[in-house]
Amino acid sequence: MTAGAHVEIPTETRAAQATAIVGAGMLGLTLALRLAERGVPVTVFEASIDTGGLAAPWTLDDVSWDRHYHVTLYSDANLRSLLRELGLDDQMQWGSVGTGFYTDGRFYPMNGLLDFLRFPPLGLLDKLRLGLTILGGSRIADPAPLEEIPVVRWLTERSGRRTFEKIWRPLLLAKLGDRYRDASAAFIWAIIVRLYAARRAGLGAERFGYLPGGYRRLLEALAARLRTLGVELVTGAAVRTVERTERGLELTFADSTRRRFDRAIVTLAAPLAERIVPQLQACERERLTSKMYGGIVCASVLLDEPLGPYYVTNLTDEWVPFSAVIDMSNVVDRREWKGRALVYLPKYVRPDDPLFEESDATIEATFLAALERMYPHFSRDRVRAFRISRVRHVFPIATLGYSKHLPPIATSVPGIYLLGSAHIVNGTLNVNETLGLVERGLAALDQLAPAGGP
Repeated sequence: MTAGAHVEIPTETRAAQATAIVGAGMLGLTLALRLAERGVPVTVFEASIDTGGLAAPWTLDDVSWDRHYHVTLYSDANLRSLLRELGLDDQMQWGSVGTGFYTDGRFYPMNGLLDFLRFPPLGLLDKLRLGLTILGGSRIADPAPLEEIPVVRWLTERSGRRTFEKIWRPLLLAKLGDRYRDASAAFIWAIIVRLYAARRAGLGAERFGYLPGGYRRLLEALAARLRTLGVELVTGAAVRTVERTERGLELTFADSTRRRFDRAIVTLAAPLAERIVPQLQACERERLTSKMYGGIVCASVLLDEPLGPYYVTNLTDEWVPFSAVIDMSNVVDRREWKGRALVYLPKYVRPDDPLFEESDATIEATFLAALERMYPHFSRDRVRAFRISRVRHVFPIATLGYSKHLPPIATSVPGIYLLGSAHIVNGTLNVNETLGLVERGLAALDQLAPAGGP
C-alpha cells in the first residue's frame, strides 16, 4: 500500500473510535472531514493511486483537468457550502451557457422560448405539451408517487406519443440504454427539478460555474484540511474484504495485509460493496445486487478550437456512437488549457457492455468519425489529445419503487456501514447530491454510537 498523507495517531486514541472509510471519492473524503472534526480518528482507503473518484483529475497532453465532465450549478448548496468552508467559493467563475439539440442531422439551439417555438421537429401542439410536461414536473413537490409510474407512461401521457418518440425516447436511450423501460418517472423528475432550481437561483437563467484548476483544486484543499485534522489517506490500497472476526473488525487488502478498526464505512457503488462485505444477510445482499447500475465510457478530447457554441448538445439521432457532446470550452476559460478546447464524449452503457473491452484505438476512430460527420468543419488534425475513461458502476437507475428497497446504512454486521450512490433517492448523481449523503451517514452513526461516542 502507498500512503497518501499520513499523520500518526496515538494507539490509545485510535483504539477508542478508530474508523475506516473505504473509498476516497468526494463522499468518502467529506465524510472523513466531518468525523475528524468530531475528534474521531479516521483512515481512508482508496484502490486508485489518486483520490476523488469520479471527480479525480488526469492529464491530457500537457494540461491537467477533470477526468469526467463536471459543472457546478448556482443552486448546488451542498457543494458551495464545502467550497466556502475551504475558502474557494469566491474563486468560482460563473456564467450562462448554451444548450443545443442534434436532430435529423442538424443542430438547433434550445436556449429560450423563441428557440423552443422555432424547433422544427415538433409541431405547435407537441411543443405546448412538452413545455407543460417540464413546467408541471418542476412543480411537483413530492416525487414519491412518481416512483410507482414507469417513465415511458408518464412522459407519453403528458407529452404525447410523437414527442416521446422524437425527443424523450432518444434522450432516455442515450442515458439509460434499453433499460429506460425499467426507470420510474422520478428519474426524469429529478433532472427537471435540478435544472429549474438552477434557473431560479440564477435569477431567470441557469448559471453554471467552475473552479479555476478544476476539481484538482478542491481535492488538494480538502486533502490539506484532512491532514491538519490527523486523517490518514492511504491510496493504492484495494480492500478485498471487510468483516468481523474473532480479532475484531478487519479490513483485508489485495496484498493480503490486514488492519483492524472499530468500525468501517463502505462508500462504494452497491455491487462493489456487496462483494467486499461477505457477512451480510441474504436480504441485505439482495438489496445491493438488485440495484441496476449504469456505466460510462467517456472520451476526453483536447482540441485546437471548440466544436460549436453549446455547452451540452443533446443527441436524438441514434446512429451517433456517444450519448452527448459536452464542450467545456463554452463554460471554462480556455486559458485553463493553454488556449485549447476540451470536449467530453460520454457513452452511457451497461456494466457488462462490450464497449468496455474495445481498444482505445477502436473507440477513438469511431468517435472521431462521428464528429467528422456531425461537424463539417472538424478534422482529426485538430485533436491534440484523446483519452478514454471506463467506469462500470457510475449511477443507480431509479427503478419502480426505488426508495422502498434501499440498502441499509447500518448493516447487520456490527460496526459495518454502507453509504454510497445507491442511497441517492429521487436525485441525479452529481457532486452536490453526493455531498448531501454525508449528513444521512452521520445520522445513522449517531443512532448507534455508544455513550461518549461521536
